[in-house]
Amino acid sequence: MEKNLVDLIKSAGILGAGGAGFPTHIKVNSKAQYVIINGAECEPLLRVDQQLMSSKSKELLQSLKLVMKQTGAEHGYIALKGKYKNAIEILNKNINDYENISLYKLDNFYPAGDEQVIVYEVTKRIVPEGGIPLNVGVIVLNVETALNIYDAYFKEKNVTEKYITVTGEVKNAVTVRVPIGITVKEVIDLAGGPTIDKYVVINGGPMMGKIIEEDKPVTKTTKGLIVLSVDHPLITDLTKDISQMLKESRTSCMHCSLCTEVCPRNLIGHRIEPNKLIRMESYASVNTDSEFPKTAFLCCECRLCQYACVMNLKPWKVNSLLKVNMSKNGIKNNLNNIPNKVHPFREYKKYPVKRLISKLGLYKYDIEAPLTEVKQQFNKVSISLKQHIGVPAEAVVKAGDKVVKGNLIADIPDGKMGCRVHASISGTVIETNKDTIIIEGV
Repeated sequence: MEKNLVDLIKSAGILGAGGAGFPTHIKVNSKAQYVIINGAECEPLLRVDQQLMSSKSKELLQSLKLVMKQTGAEHGYIALKGKYKNAIEILNKNINDYENISLYKLDNFYPAGDEQVIVYEVTKRIVPEGGIPLNVGVIVLNVETALNIYDAYFKEKNVTEKYITVTGEVKNAVTVRVPIGITVKEVIDLAGGPTIDKYVVINGGPMMGKIIEEDKPVTKTTKGLIVLSVDHPLITDLTKDISQMLKESRTSCMHCSLCTEVCPRNLIGHRIEPNKLIRMESYASVNTDSEFPKTAFLCCECRLCQYACVMNLKPWKVNSLLKVNMSKNGIKNNLNNIPNKVHPFREYKKYPVKRLISKLGLYKYDIEAPLTEVKQQFNKVSISLKQHIGVPAEAVVKAGDKVVKGNLIADIPDGKMGCRVHASISGTVIETNKDTIIIEGV
């Protein structure tokens, strides 16, 4: 009997491993014309996808073939940067064995990996404001997500581990595969530990990542851990109070519109204009219609606007504040304009990653982080029941239960959007609550 791919994906607890955390069984249970594997990995310093595309090229291609068949797609693409020479070479050795699948080489700009940006780059279709790639007949999957689909289909393997790049102020930058639920500190120790005494950890990339405490657990969406000194400019930026930022914008904004000039969503035709939004929030006035504040909902918070600003202001933070305030007041995003063209000079406005790394003060950390096998055994995990978009999973185990790695420990509530959760080590459940299941190994 032929396997049901959607059911297997749902059963395995697969979600968007690149950071968004959208349940994959919902995404692939659709019809699309194109499927794109997003291998751009445009966040500086991260290395996971580049290395997986090299080391697991056949599995990636086979997974793409499965998803294409499921969705009825006529063509599949692996979109990756032209600078990923090793991955391109290895993929090209195998790609001819697969019909209607090809590579698409991206320039080295940020944010090439933004879903809406990559859809335009590959297909020249513009995702509507507030829309998703499926609105234009496209499904986009992260590299690791696709490999998890392969494992679910061919190995009946559930998601219990995560690939993570550990870099920054550590002894040895590495990319490792670890059990979901171990602590951030345990992952950093696999890189030899920090090289400085006072440091902060960023979960994710330097652009869209957030500061995380060392005792927090790894989740299915953890992709990078970057260790930086407490006084690094990036940390100062991330921790700056919004009221201080607004005060600076009132006194320092020159209304030059450089933030809007580089905004990736503006460049694909969306009506967001960060320079006007920051003016509106700073002065409570702007010459535009009453719907204009809602354009803040179109911001993907890539933070590029900040690094185009000569005064280092943060329009993205203003947009984030506006979105929170509007949502609290029951205002929803009803903007769904479908642009018919991108900015005429878009090709010349792409922001080079090399320049971005320099602006971020991260040049010395832009080094290889080789994929390294982890031999260490972990004896305790704290597994979150809310690692995904949707409602938390509900525990199906209780304290005292014995579990084996891969066993289901939390399921999706009936009729809700969510993602299953599985034991990442074998052992005994020592605690369950509405947020977490803790397992202690034997």
